[in-house]
Amino acid sequence: METVVVGVDNSDTSTHAVEFAVDRAQKNDWKVCLVHVIPWTPYSFQTPMENEHRHEQKEHEIKAAHDQIMVPMAEIAEQGGVPHEEVIIHGKPSDTMLDLAKERHAVHLIVGRIGDSGLREAIFGSVASRLVQHAEIPVTVVP
Repeated sequence: METVVVGVDNSDTSTHAVEFAVDRAQKNDWKVCLVHVIPWTPYSFQTPMENEHRHEQKEHEIKAAHDQIMVPMAEIAEQGGVPHEEVIIHGKPSDTMLDLAKERHAVHLIVGRIGDSGLREAIFGSVASRLVQHAEIPVTVVP
């Protein structure tokens, strides 16, 4: 069974991307890998106190992402009757999704056109744009 990787966040376009992926998965006998990347870089500057609590903070971020983002997205896959897995990970969203797609031998990447990151993405470019430019597999950007 082939795998399709779907980037998810807390946006309406992300929901549309999951619905699109589930529809295609039903037709193509795909497994859906739902991925939420919590933006993080090891090169950020933190105080020693922040470093002491970083592990605890990361665990809190993962739980919040699971409850607020992944559970509703997984319900869409479950209602569609397609096999799926859920991945929540810290990293640079575009790079992390590309790495994960390669690890899973994915045949397709699907993302929403506009995520929940707002102004930062408008200035520095979107995750969807970077995926389209760098992926070695087809990328579908869902409006």
